[in-house]
Amino acid sequence: MDTIFARIIKGELPCYKVAENDHFLAFLDIFPLQRGHVLVIPKQSVDYFFDIEDDILSEMTVFAKQVSQKIKKTFQCERVGVAVIGFEVPHAHIHLIPCNSTEDMDFTRPKLSLSQVELADIAERLAKA
Repeated sequence: MDTIFARIIKGELPCYKVAENDHFLAFLDIFPLQRGHVLVIPKQSVDYFFDIEDDILSEMTVFAKQVSQKIKKTFQCERVGVAVIGFEVPHAHIHLIPCNSTEDMDFTRPKLSLSQVELADIAERLAKA
């Protein structure tokens, strides 16, 4: 399936990369709820999150945990919220969102509009954390 995420993985589309290994990629959501809102995706194309093989899902959770530690270190937040919704893009992904209250995770709120410079700065800070 050639989703926007598959095209990012192939390098056909740019992203603000935060972390990567052989199996997973973490990059900034370009329509974030909060500064530091990151998407974690498997490099293997799987539409539905719970269709991911158990061993890969376990590794993905550990990878997401490592990324969440970067977020917590970089942004002043009480927690890093986790959301798996699955309707936005037909490629399994985890939202990691710095938050201080449940309102910070409200997907019905207007998204932030950040410049490319701001997004690049945030990605660089997270990648170095």
